[in-house]
Amino acid sequence: MILQASWLCPAADPGEAAPVYRKKFAVEKPLASATLRVTALGVYEAQLNGKRVGDFFMAPGFTAYRTRLQVQQYDVTALLEKDNELTVTVGRGWYHSRFLKIWEIPQWRTDLMNSPLSAIAELRLTFADGTEQVIGTDASWEWAESSARFTDIYNGEVYDATYVPQFAPAALYDGPTDTLTEQEGPEVRPQERIAPAAILRTPKGETVLDFGQNLTGVIAVSVDTKAGDVVDLSFGEVLDADGNFYNANYRDAKCLYRYTCRDGAQTYMPQLTFYGFRYVRVNEFPGGAEGVKENNFTSVVIHSEMKRTGWLQCSDPLLNRLFENTVWGQKDNFLDIPTDCPQRDERMGWTGDAQIFARTAALNFDVERFFAKWMADLRADQWDNGLVPPVIPDVRERSFASPAWGDAATVVPWEIYLAYGNRELLEKQFASMCKWVGYITSVTTVPYLWIDVLPEGKRHYGDWLGLDAPYGTYKGASRDGFLGSAFYAYSTELVIKAGKALGKDTAYYEDLYERILKAFRERFPVCTTQTECVLAAYFRLVQDPQKAADQLAEMVRKAGVQLETGFIGTPYLLHALSDYGYGELAWSLLLRREYPSWLYSVTMGATTIWEHWDGIRPDGKMWSTDMNSYNHYAYGSVADWVYTKAAGIQTVEDHPGYERVRIAPLPDGRLDWLKATVNTRRGTVASAWRREGAMWRYEITTPVEAEVVIGGISRTVEPGSYLFFSAAPVK
Repeated sequence: MILQASWLCPAADPGEAAPVYRKKFAVEKPLASATLRVTALGVYEAQLNGKRVGDFFMAPGFTAYRTRLQVQQYDVTALLEKDNELTVTVGRGWYHSRFLKIWEIPQWRTDLMNSPLSAIAELRLTFADGTEQVIGTDASWEWAESSARFTDIYNGEVYDATYVPQFAPAALYDGPTDTLTEQEGPEVRPQERIAPAAILRTPKGETVLDFGQNLTGVIAVSVDTKAGDVVDLSFGEVLDADGNFYNANYRDAKCLYRYTCRDGAQTYMPQLTFYGFRYVRVNEFPGGAEGVKENNFTSVVIHSEMKRTGWLQCSDPLLNRLFENTVWGQKDNFLDIPTDCPQRDERMGWTGDAQIFARTAALNFDVERFFAKWMADLRADQWDNGLVPPVIPDVRERSFASPAWGDAATVVPWEIYLAYGNRELLEKQFASMCKWVGYITSVTTVPYLWIDVLPEGKRHYGDWLGLDAPYGTYKGASRDGFLGSAFYAYSTELVIKAGKALGKDTAYYEDLYERILKAFRERFPVCTTQTECVLAAYFRLVQDPQKAADQLAEMVRKAGVQLETGFIGTPYLLHALSDYGYGELAWSLLLRREYPSWLYSVTMGATTIWEHWDGIRPDGKMWSTDMNSYNHYAYGSVADWVYTKAAGIQTVEDHPGYERVRIAPLPDGRLDWLKATVNTRRGTVASAWRREGAMWRYEITTPVEAEVVIGGISRTVEPGSYLFFSAAPVK
């Protein structure tokens, strides 16, 4: 931790400008190494002799700030000279953000927002003779208003390169010390650069850059111009029905980008905010619209450091685009926390989205460290009575929890355990898992079911965005009590599984689980919606899950072979069908191109996953301006079905971390071929099938012992590569 340093704050009100703290010092003798440890109440950029320290963008990240503030460490040996200047610029970041203004903000949150933009740092110099010198933030440091005249998570950045900071002595601040913790999550870094795909002139006469991909990041602008010229940009995800720039769905997020140039050649890229966009409108530019050239602009994609581990490919170009949209949705929304969207005035860690997508996330990328950090925040922000807030980190302190959202406390740890076999991480989360089940038990008004009385004006989210409710509403028709009780059972079952994996006594939870099942079957003898059938079958809540699956299949067919599920039912829909003999129907839903379907957005040009199935209607009109993200990763969870059922690569619960695997592909005659590859901790697992004449050809690669199920025949195979054939494909 930082030992020999004090918190700094501005000695006067900096207004909207980001303060910059400065220390000049000399290195008087040969240096062996130098280490900088730093954090801030906000987000910071550190520079040593005018060069950026490290690649961590938006450091120190977003944590449960009341109890956890990460400290970063950088090796800065190569940046030091004889005479040196160390600066730390601090923007508002998440720490000082108001988040959604429509929600009541608790007092502790107001206190954070009203605290100064502070920094604390310790530079430790180790010399060749073995002696050390520590340069910590103290009263000898200076501060000034920086050239970043305005910074905000939602409202962007305004930067004046002609502004000359006027330094004065900095003040000391009684900042937090007991909440400081080592960096846990992966760093958020620039990952790739994308040039504009086209420069558009819209019907309104506007100049718009199309980057060809909806992404999360910033724009780097390079110009050679005179002092005082301005670059002013606006951001959007889609064009409207007439082909004009559109960003009404950003709501109150202003997403400013305004750069005042200095003389000469220069490149500017915001450092203290980020944007979600595909399209960029050029409002002002040196030389006017005629001066706008593609080589002036580069989009810099930013997300948490994650190694790609999973790939899906097939013979259908639309499905391939859907797979890529799922990957892009994850990259764009895994920016230190699993956000719900990267563009509008939200960008929070909704627990429901995270638990829906956790399995897919761990197939696409190595997210063990990413979720370890986020789960630590969940533990920190979980209430003493076990309540799990709907967003983590908790910025709202709502007085109730919701089924499928709070259940992230059990689902995410279990899915990450299955993916990586990290017993220590499961152990860390186990008490939280138990507390969550205990919370449900304590608040229900009916023993062994989750049926509670909410505060006035509050409601569960239910099957959010379910299509079996009146058009334009947010909550599906499935019953709250049914959904809550279903997840009560599921979370209790996961506590049992986790407890047994950890060698704990689970007798209490086993008894509780049986009581929940009995009460559920008595209270809910009939399913009334697709989502209710999905949960009844997939969670095995009813005496005869096959009957629930049969009812589900009939409902899907009567609806015109289309889904009516929302956030709760959709992730399990195809599983509930294929697990009970309706694989062909599951494939029909996946391959459907008309609204509502996964491929509908692809046919409409989507490059990420949409929040609404009809975010843009066939006539080009928008679903809504209120809540209509075009980069909302949750429904991308369908990729998990493609990996685990279509390609058939499955973990075995008794052998987590792919210590042993089961490979049971489910081909469909409407595709010529499909291939899935997953790089696990134990090597690469691959499963592919293709049509060869009247036969299916299967190619299986496994680094561990595997149960392979082909054409209904199960066999155990040793590590290696195998080729199998089976009966004629579906016509």
